[in-house]
Amino acid sequence: MNEETLAHGIRRFLKTVGVGSQREIEQALARAIAQGRIAADQSLPVSMTLRIEALDLEVRYDATLELQ
Repeated sequence: MNEETLAHGIRRFLKTVGVGSQREIEQALARAIAQGRIAADQSLPVSMTLRIEALDLEVRYDATLELQ
């Protein structure tokens, strides 16, 4: 296993996840606010699960997304 190659692959994966997730969240928020399903000043609980089945790894991250 090449540590540098591994680190580069992990960073590339996380960048893809970060950019894609941000875009999806922003679009979903805009729709929900426009439809009146949520207020533009509320807080939303969020979670993300990282799963690598081959490694038997599953880690959940929880946070609060502040809109205001």
